[in-house]
Amino acid sequence: MDPCPFVRVLVGNLALRMPVAPPAAGAGAGVHPSTSPCYCKIRLGKMPAQTVPAPLVLSEAGEPAPASGALAAAFHLSKADLEWFNAKPSLFSSRGEACLKVAVYAGRKGSTCGVSTGRLLGKATIPLDLKGAEAKPAVLHSGWISVGKRAGKGSPAATELSLTVRAEPDPRFVFEFDGEPECSPQVLQVRGAMKQPMFTCKFGCRGSSDLRRPGVDGSAAGKERKGWSVTVHDLSGSPVALASMVTPFVASPGTDRVSRSNPGAWLIMRPAGDGAWEPWARLECWRERGGAGASDSLGYHFDLLVPGVDHAVPLAESSIPSSKGGKFAIDLTAAQPLSRGGTPGCSPRGSGDFTNWPLGNYRGFVMSAAVQGEGRCSKPTVEVGVSHIGCAEDAAAFVALAAAVDLSMDACRLFSHRLRKELSSHLQSDLLR
Repeated sequence: MDPCPFVRVLVGNLALRMPVAPPAAGAGAGVHPSTSPCYCKIRLGKMPAQTVPAPLVLSEAGEPAPASGALAAAFHLSKADLEWFNAKPSLFSSRGEACLKVAVYAGRKGSTCGVSTGRLLGKATIPLDLKGAEAKPAVLHSGWISVGKRAGKGSPAATELSLTVRAEPDPRFVFEFDGEPECSPQVLQVRGAMKQPMFTCKFGCRGSSDLRRPGVDGSAAGKERKGWSVTVHDLSGSPVALASMVTPFVASPGTDRVSRSNPGAWLIMRPAGDGAWEPWARLECWRERGGAGASDSLGYHFDLLVPGVDHAVPLAESSIPSSKGGKFAIDLTAAQPLSRGGTPGCSPRGSGDFTNWPLGNYRGFVMSAAVQGEGRCSKPTVEVGVSHIGCAEDAAAFVALAAAVDLSMDACRLFSHRLRKELSSHLQSDLLR
């Protein structure tokens, strides 16, 4: 299996140095001009901005910024993103050299009526040379930059921000379902324009008493959805991974929705030999209410089940908009410290001590799965970090997980709505058995 080139751009070691007014007689002399917390909005190209705290340092001019070791932001670039950045600019396109844009604000993060509540202190743009970044790591910037202007001659120096920017290769295997998981599709490995079959999926729905009652379509009457499973087979037909719904998706009393207090759950399993299965991970999903003017979302919590460990290890928890879909992601990059040189201290390339890393072999970007919103044809695309796949069974486990996430979008659909016809047909065929 050949991976696809990806690059991650890491930003860390943030430190903010602000001008101090000349000492003055009376109360308040020598007080730093800002007693409010500060934060940065960091954006790379057309990617969404990331908002992070910016710690203040009280140091004299010329002193180096204390390296906190904290990773502030991470941007993941595909080959298409790299080509977009590295393309020659034209009159009809804004593409060209990649630029990291940083805006620094004083005040607490948040907004009122869509307007940021922070006071803008200044902005800066850092050009980044990403050519060759998919081949070897490189520090693209390290040091102080000015993010403000002097008020006038003789006034204190402008506000300054210290940060480290590093790019490093992050190759991934990419898989794509050629149909919806409930339609028992093939799963293709993708590399550029090339696609080749890698796995097949078999969707199943175990029989249950509530589904066997006449007239029940499985969506509203029983107020529960259960018994779904997806078995992943290799091209020889051998089962190599299984996602099984072990806790039904049940509507909370008096409602037509699956609540966070009583989520449905999947067990992701791998072959243990002699036809047996062993649990690898557990996925819980529920439906979260949207705020004012916002749609509902699919909430999820993902735990790794480590052999010999008596408790589950949480790896991810977030949500996906129910209407437009989004990405399920396991990304531990933010949990890792950034060394003075810019390398994550717990990454395979870093010099961190792995013995106390609580998540086993899972570091950095682990996987993501793109899923569509409710009622849309969804053919998930799965990306998995190269370091997390040692064999086809490893890849199959992530494929089974992606199928479970996609099916959970349907399982968490309001019970007042009918299921998609593909799922309904499985339920009806089960009634006839």
